[in-house]
Amino acid sequence: MPQQWPTVTYKEEGMREGMQIEDANITVDDKIELLDMLSETGLSSIVVGSFVSPKWTPQMERIDEIVQRFTPKPGVTYSALALNSRGVERARAYSPPLTIERDKYPRLSCHLCDVFVRRNTNRTQMQEMERWPEIIAQAQEVGIKESGIGCNASWGSNFLGEFPVDSLMTLLEYQHGLWDEAGIKVVSCSMGDPMSHCTPAKVEESVTRVKERWPEINHFRLHLHNGRNMAIASAYAAMRVLGPEDTLELDGTIGGYGGCPYCGNGRATGMAPTEDLLHMMDDMGIPTGVDIDKLIDCVWAAERIIGRELYGHVSKAGPRPRTVDKLYDINMPFVETMGQALHFKKGSEVYEGGIYPYREPITSPYRDRIDQGLPAFGTGANEFPWNQDWLPKADS
Repeated sequence: MPQQWPTVTYKEEGMREGMQIEDANITVDDKIELLDMLSETGLSSIVVGSFVSPKWTPQMERIDEIVQRFTPKPGVTYSALALNSRGVERARAYSPPLTIERDKYPRLSCHLCDVFVRRNTNRTQMQEMERWPEIIAQAQEVGIKESGIGCNASWGSNFLGEFPVDSLMTLLEYQHGLWDEAGIKVVSCSMGDPMSHCTPAKVEESVTRVKERWPEINHFRLHLHNGRNMAIASAYAAMRVLGPEDTLELDGTIGGYGGCPYCGNGRATGMAPTEDLLHMMDDMGIPTGVDIDKLIDCVWAAERIIGRELYGHVSKAGPRPRTVDKLYDINMPFVETMGQALHFKKGSEVYEGGIYPYREPITSPYRDRIDQGLPAFGTGANEFPWNQDWLPKADS
């Protein structure tokens, strides 16, 4: 029986997570160009930046100008990060086109790492938890029926080491109990990983244990950083253990760029490259609605704007060729450089003059079948090309 996947929603974070760690002198015009390109890819949710103090994040100093000048596309949800009430009020001045996001479900959450939350938001873990009674009271006051639980730095910290999944579950259990006491059902769970400690095994165990402990939770949100190249594999692990009754929210950045000055990894922090993750989802049969070719254009534009190569792979090797018109020329010369590898989009001129060691042109009965509109391999045991009459027979 084919795998039944959850419904997956995706948010592009390159204009925030990516740009917040890059050169503060990148021009507004360049940022608007990239944002407008992203709007044309089919992405349904894009974070345009953050309304934060320019003293600590000078890269976002001109966010107001960006929001005023970019070209919103109908059907795309644009949002921005705001860490406090002042930031929220600044963002409200631009709604629309911005959507002032509120969790669908009121959520109790805090960081397992008390060091990181101090470095990142200048609050303590206890101060995060002190807000929980207020969140619950507000939910009761307006008649909220469903709620969420959550954790950040869920699987480990660069300052405190690895965290066992038992610790995560203990925190979630406590939060769930508070909602139970308030008579509000818990249907959502969020897990964040700002310091790149996620692994497929830990994410799979965490999601599985939450589902087993609370079967009514059917909405999951994962915020996975990629400093140790585990984000896509971890996202896949979550998809694998969830079913069609579940929804999974994911995010990432084109090219995988992004960073955090507070966690100790800087630009190496990164996120899942959007083009790589969505390319995988397309192959799994999970609808994305996104044009990968246009995403690759965005990656190349971002690389030009920030002045260095980014971390994704599909933007360098191209999507897997799945149609006849995308298959490589079987008589192409050697392809050795990164520039030559871009022939999938730039054409054969990028490898012209390359080494060609073959004395005679290469032929293939498999490729002949494909060119005739047939599958390379037949469906039966006797339908491989070497069993076909048209296959040249080996000399006896």
